[in-house]
Amino acid sequence: MALGEQVQAWRVSRGRSVDDLATELSLLPQVLEEIEAGKIDLHLSRLEALASALKIPPAWLFSHPNSFRTLFDDPEEDTGSIPAGPDPVTERILAGSQMNRSLYVLLTAIIQSGEPKLLRAAEVNLRSLVKQAKQSTIPWENRPSGHFEPPSD
Repeated sequence: MALGEQVQAWRVSRGRSVDDLATELSLLPQVLEEIEAGKIDLHLSRLEALASALKIPPAWLFSHPNSFRTLFDDPEEDTGSIPAGPDPVTERILAGSQMNRSLYVLLTAIIQSGEPKLLRAAEVNLRSLVKQAKQSTIPWENRPSGHFEPPSD
């Protein structure tokens, strides 16, 4: 599927009209229609603006919105296989979401919010957790002071 068709699919999946999205992007509706028809090539800045307006990461514009249904669908339903896409990170997220769906849905909700302070706080906390995970082989009693300590009973 062409990029323009993906943009249109995302716009429709988000319940946005051509006029509404074009206005938010400071475009004429005809220009957005031409983008969706594949008549206009997108520059990176326009691609990022579109993704921001749709509240999705820019890489998601290269995959159909249905590709991400495993993040949002009811786990009781059959979600099928994970579709291949151009973004290996997204593919790993989708694969991982099968194991611990709630964490991935929460992270996706933070990403979709687009709030810079919230995104920065999530990034800092995730970096800290990754650092702690790498150090998890060090016995608690040998950790330097100031590191997270297990609760004492």
